[in-house]
Amino acid sequence: MTRIAVIGGGRIGEALLAGLLESGWATKDLVVVEPVAARAEFLGERFAIRVTDTVADAVATADVLVIAVKPHDVEAVLTALGKAELDNDRDQVLVSLAAGVPTSRLEAKLPAGFPVVRVMPNTPMLVGQGMSVLAAGRYAKADQLQQVTELLEAVGTVVTVPESQMDAVTAVSGSGPAYFFLVAEAMVEAGVGLGLTRDVATRLVTQTMLGSAALLDESGQDAAELRAAVTSPAGTTAAAVRELERGGVRSAFWEALHAAKRRSVEQGSTGE
Repeated sequence: MTRIAVIGGGRIGEALLAGLLESGWATKDLVVVEPVAARAEFLGERFAIRVTDTVADAVATADVLVIAVKPHDVEAVLTALGKAELDNDRDQVLVSLAAGVPTSRLEAKLPAGFPVVRVMPNTPMLVGQGMSVLAAGRYAKADQLQQVTELLEAVGTVVTVPESQMDAVTAVSGSGPAYFFLVAEAMVEAGVGLGLTRDVATRLVTQTMLGSAALLDESGQDAAELRAAVTSPAGTTAAAVRELERGGVRSAFWEALHAAKRRSVEQGSTGE
């Protein structure tokens, strides 16, 4: 079994570990780097895996090195990896889950030719329903990309794109859960305004979104077709959709996703 070192024991790192164990990875093949003592103790007790506060210790016997820290912490991790005596002959691969950090920045701090795979995950990974998008660095081989794909399928769905599309991916799926939650929040508030209790409104919105997402995923129809099927002429849905269109919902999403993409580009160029 592939040995995996997860550098960063935050929510994303924890979700990945949980998914891997659920998929059959042995505890002996997993190690996590977590410098915060209380968090390290929690992870060790929850997963019964080895926890260390030293990057070099964790990667010494690992095949896959996963960076699961915030973007502003990546530089410190790269510095620690630089002291870890990585060796291309061992066929290791670095997987970065840090948003906005291009593979070129990672490759520049690693031994020449070291393979890197960049990943844009999202938070539904926490419940095994993540959307992870991969982009291979210059030196990543096909079998390593497949290895990373299988690893991340433990926590959701995986697709591969050219790295030039990763800023767009960040705007659509990386930041996407926040848009979804904002819409849900607005619908719950509106439901309360219509006289429903908050609990009932929340349950109605949650299940409606769950069912709608499943229908979109399984029906083979696109979103426009499904929306039209619900929208009877002169009916209640048509009245609601007319107000949403008048409020500029489409243009608002267009501008929002373009703003997210621009910010992703800025983060990639400045490292902030």
